[in-house]
Amino acid sequence: MKKTMLSISVLLMVAVTNAQSIQTKEKRMSKKLETAIVANGCFWCTEAVFQLLEGVTSVTSGYTGGTTKNPTYKEISTGQTDHAEAIKIVFDPQVISYQELLEVFFSTHDPTTLNRQGYDKGTQYRSAIFYNSSTQKETATALIEALSKAEVFNSPIVTEVTALGEFYKAEDYHQNYYNNNKTQGYCVAVINPKLEKFIKNYKDKLKKQ
Repeated sequence: MKKTMLSISVLLMVAVTNAQSIQTKEKRMSKKLETAIVANGCFWCTEAVFQLLEGVTSVTSGYTGGTTKNPTYKEISTGQTDHAEAIKIVFDPQVISYQELLEVFFSTHDPTTLNRQGYDKGTQYRSAIFYNSSTQKETATALIEALSKAEVFNSPIVTEVTALGEFYKAEDYHQNYYNNNKTQGYCVAVINPKLEKFIKNYKDKLKKQ
């Protein structure tokens, strides 16, 4: 990645004026909870990040983007189902907007690596945004265009933007994985450093302890 998480967050605020105006209209009109579906690597990591955000009421780990019905983690791990490890975020748009969720999405993973995040390789780890409305599609597309124009990253953004199909909830042991397994090796080596950086740079967006 070209810049640090902090510099990316600053550039995001500068570069996304048009996309933000779209989301602001939606935010003012909405009076109910909404959902966002994204994939950006192992869902153990992404779930742990988005759970910390003020305005996020729940995060569910699951699978989407493929054609296999009712996939299992074992099937997903083969990389042959076309599904991605994804999370379903339920949020209050009066507290945090879809635009802000995508800003966190882009600043907490590398959207320029195809089918890979760190040591996790395969189509199941691809960067993707699964929109469920035309507004979400417009916001995601405008944000990617703004980030590309601002040259936030050294390489082209490869994040997939596609209509949401069926979202399958992952097995129970994947839910709230980090909080239930903080001493597990992957959590210590991979998730802890990610969360430390995130907490440091997004203090104003975190839930009050």
